[in-house]
Amino acid sequence: MVVNQRKKVPLRKCVATGEMMPKKQLVRIVRSKEGEVSVDLTGKKSGRGAYLSKDKEAVLLAKKKNTLANHLEVNIDDSIYDELLQLIEKEKRHS
Repeated sequence: MVVNQRKKVPLRKCVATGEMMPKKQLVRIVRSKEGEVSVDLTGKKSGRGAYLSKDKEAVLLAKKKNTLANHLEVNIDDSIYDELLQLIEKEKRHS
């Protein structure tokens, strides 16, 4: 009997595009119990999380449609979107 040794890749749905993607290609935004919103690079912070593609268009779409605010049920400050865009730019340069 041959057992499949390939590890299952955890998939998550991008809240902006609705695409299912490997967790590593997404960035998690989390709202803490206190209502603070932050970018969760570790993916381990506690609180309500939403995933976004590491893609400029996805971030801008989420901002335009207020998708993150709806998912996290809290107002999202522009600085969060700026932080996401900077993160994406940085990752593009390093890849």
